Amino acid sequence: MRQIAIVGSGPAGYYTAEAALKAWGDDVHVDIIDCLPVPYGLIRSGVAPDHQSIKGVSRRYEATSLAENVRFVGNVLVGRDVSVSELRGLYDAVILATGAPNDRKLGLPGEDLANVFGSASFVGWYNGHPNFADLDPALSHDTAVVIGNGNVALDVARILAKARAEFDGSDIVSHALDALHASRINRIVILGRRGPHQIAMTPKELGELGHLERAAPRVDPADLPPEAEDGALEPGQRKSVGHLRAFAALADAERAARPITVEFDFFASPKAIIGTGRVEAIEVERTRLEDNRAVGTGETYTIPAGLVIACIGYQTSPIPEVPFDERGGRFANDEGRIGPGLYCVGWARRGPTGTIGTNRPDGFGVIEKVAEDITEGAGKPGATGLDAIVRERGISVVEFHDWKKIEEAEVANAREGAPREKFVMVEAMIAAAGKG
Repeated sequence: MRQIAIVGSGPAGYYTAEAALKAWGDDVHVDIIDCLPVPYGLIRSGVAPDHQSIKGVSRRYEATSLAENVRFVGNVLVGRDVSVSELRGLYDAVILATGAPNDRKLGLPGEDLANVFGSASFVGWYNGHPNFADLDPALSHDTAVVIGNGNVALDVARILAKARAEFDGSDIVSHALDALHASRINRIVILGRRGPHQIAMTPKELGELGHLERAAPRVDPADLPPEAEDGALEPGQRKSVGHLRAFAALADAERAARPITVEFDFFASPKAIIGTGRVEAIEVERTRLEDNRAVGTGETYTIPAGLVIACIGYQTSPIPEVPFDERGGRFANDEGRIGPGLYCVGWARRGPTGTIGTNRPDGFGVIEKVAEDITEGAGKPGATGLDAIVRERGISVVEFHDWKKIEEAEVANAREGAPREKFVMVEAMIAAAGKG
């Protein structure tokens, strides 16, 4: 029997486990190892809490977890609790599916000021990720600036703009919901270095912005290219730009009826974050397009702001003993191969690109490479060897049936209208699982 360890229980990890089952059936055992006691990675802590339909993909992952030859091994941090070299000694293949949980740095003066956050930490805060539960962003200033022109920036702006009742049915955690309800922010500025034709925002998400209870989107008509040029765009992009045109045409009376403005500031590149101890403003340079690239014009202006959230991308966490591509922010690999018996998949392989579904062909692709390299099992101990190590080191492993106890408690603790109330502390998760 082949022994496979997958490190990371997000979409890439589960699609890879599914591929292993399809490739070898009963002739494989898969351990899915995660540093948290709870599975599903980005689905749990990255997808916007008001996008519950997207989170439904976890039911597919649950079906994989319930296979007899697949095991979820939660609350085990690879690189601390067990080393990569130890795993390579226990398993025929070790596949790193750790995603890209860290924010890319802006590289700007002042980015270390208080109340300046990356999207991984801010999204983790309102999604209840244990690493960011105590983030405590100050929402007392009237203006927030969101840097980026992708869906994550749009998610952050929407969450900041929503009324409390609009979170009904979502699994936003209560501490974030209470803070957002008390927020004094009434202007949210979304900065994009390029123009409307270059945004990475998808039409569905942009369309949501036009239907918020208390917030009106604003686009400067002067930023929009001639409408005739939209014909050269691919259909989805054309639809997105159509939403921007509708925002630009919004009647003044309709805007005036909503107390919050979500303002798209195109051709705007942040140059510095200004403040003493805490952010007070952001300096921005006006840009123009040259060969589809944003080039600074030298014209600068300042936006007073008390909160800045950078949504400019992510990078993988390095793991001891694993070669790392610092420039790419991912593990150094050759189409998923890192070294003998060591692989990577998903964002850990290619960087933070694509959708959740993109990880499925990626998972099947890496298993094809494993099958080429490992024609049969080498009689390695796999799960029994890992169990011996964690037992010796006193680690409370959370398996899938333990996670179901955590899930049951979260559902029982839910406020009215919410699907669950997530535990935001690892200790509380362990206790709910009934582990020591």
